[in-house]
Amino acid sequence: MSSKQNQWIVGVNAVASAVENDAEHVREVLVESGARNPRLVEIEEQARRRGIDVRKVATQALDGIGGSVRHQGVAARYAAAKTWDEHELAGLVEAAAGKALLLVLDGVQDPHNLGACLRSAAAAGATAVVIPKDKSAPVNATVRKTSAGAADRLPVVSVTNLSRTLRELQKLGVWIYGLAGEAEPSLYSLDLKGNVALVLGGEAEGLRRLTREHCDGLVRIPMPGDIESLNVSVAAGVCLFEAVRQRA
Repeated sequence: MSSKQNQWIVGVNAVASAVENDAEHVREVLVESGARNPRLVEIEEQARRRGIDVRKVATQALDGIGGSVRHQGVAARYAAAKTWDEHELAGLVEAAAGKALLLVLDGVQDPHNLGACLRSAAAAGATAVVIPKDKSAPVNATVRKTSAGAADRLPVVSVTNLSRTLRELQKLGVWIYGLAGEAEPSLYSLDLKGNVALVLGGEAEGLRRLTREHCDGLVRIPMPGDIESLNVSVAAGVCLFEAVRQRA
């Protein structure tokens, strides 16, 4: 895993999750002076109990840290979450003992969508999320906030060549299923109880041609309504929880 670098995370949910789940990597918490939000008091108390430095600062200081992300009166300086090297993916699959559940995102570029996908993947107990190094949103402050802490608890593996990674997963006994609106088979016709990778495309283009060619099959989510497609994070949740349902 790569070395840790300090970075800022902002927002009530993201900071509370970091303090609660990964206090050893939180260097300090900044809380807006004079804020009345009881959640901020709770975060401050929890941080102090865990030996984390807490500083009261002006709103302008938090504005500077948060940038375009709404900070909600709190920020934390954080030793960046572990970044997982693509060579570690095989170990994660093997450790899952025949029940690996992977979410592969082929070019999700909106950080809110990526964060929501990570949140669904963590809730579903996914083994890992795989994203390409290019044509994907980075795991930044917006992703961390939207994921409600999932970005720090779930292995997110950034890979150089997605097609090659899919081939390597197949060699490890993982079945690769891509989601495509024009596909004939239904998601609900699949057996998702073994080693499975669910592949979803980006917001604009969907699955790229090479990615499609490396899938064992393409499936669709049946939609009886008159909307043609779902937001990628909603579609990811539907697919992941169908796997959870089958494995229950």
